[in-house]
Amino acid sequence: MKVVIAGGTSGIGLATAKILANDGAEVIITGRNPQKLEQALALLPKGVGGQCVNAANVVDQKAFLTATGNIDHLVLSLGGYKGLGLFKDLDFMQLRQGFEEKFFLHLQILQDALPYLSENASVTFITAVSGHARFPGIAGIGAINGALEVTVPILAKELQPVRVNAVSPGAIDTPWWSFLPESTRGETFQQYAQMTPVRRMGQPEDVAGVVGEVIRNSFITGQVITVDGGLGL
Repeated sequence: MKVVIAGGTSGIGLATAKILANDGAEVIITGRNPQKLEQALALLPKGVGGQCVNAANVVDQKAFLTATGNIDHLVLSLGGYKGLGLFKDLDFMQLRQGFEEKFFLHLQILQDALPYLSENASVTFITAVSGHARFPGIAGIGAINGALEVTVPILAKELQPVRVNAVSPGAIDTPWWSFLPESTRGETFQQYAQMTPVRRMGQPEDVAGVVGEVIRNSFITGQVITVDGGLGL
């Protein structure tokens, strides 16, 4: 099976690429940073393909899809943190950019990829628990992820028999947290660990394993599957 992972150069996307490649899948990862792409490929099993693609550039994205051809499974793992913060302080220009960089970009890639998806293909969005959690400071970013999650069952109906799902991670130790200074990151991780019944931060592999199961299980569609260590309980 051929799997394309948009945003596969770090974090959950990279961990997913490793798991699927080790299972024998033909995996192609994309990212817009050539250096990060090279570093990611060095960490992955031999044979994993990589392409530097600016997903925000429609011409660039369509050229990649044309060259890639048939796709059996598409994983959309492009992240972003714009839209974080208390509502009273929310920068709406940043929030708009956040929608552009995640919500609209994920859907644009999927729309462009439709002609290349095999009949029994799957599409998996990587969203976040902010899309359905109830914590202060996530109204903006929660709107972005929540909007994506709302589309999942609708797209599963529209695009059938192509399966459409989302995997919704909680607090995961990935480079996504780079917006926090290193001096405070450890303390933040400890706080999240104490908030979860499992008493730890999640690792990319925790989420990647679920993505792999969603891809392999042809009886799962239209679902948003939460992987948060019980953070939302």
